[in-house]
Amino acid sequence: MVTAIVHITAEVDRIPEVAQTIAELDGVSEVYSITGEYDLMAMVRVPSYEEIAEVIPGRINKVPGVLHTETNVAFRTYSRHDLDAAFSIGLGESD
Repeated sequence: MVTAIVHITAEVDRIPEVAQTIAELDGVSEVYSITGEYDLMAMVRVPSYEEIAEVIPGRINKVPGVLHTETNVAFRTYSRHDLDAAFSIGLGESD
């Protein structure tokens, strides 16, 4: 799984609409409104690096109201949430 963190600058009066539209795109797992230089941050999780090009310039950048994006691709995951999901074998789940 490839994870990319996408910082997004959006038209101010369209931030909620832009966030909702991006959150509904295939490959986008979460969208956050954030403080600082950018308005939104999207987490993109896809099976391969080639799909990053489909999701970010192919979908996110084409959402009306998106003015600019800056992308960081993660090398490794240290999040307990992601590691638990990756190594879950279903122990403790009821049938």
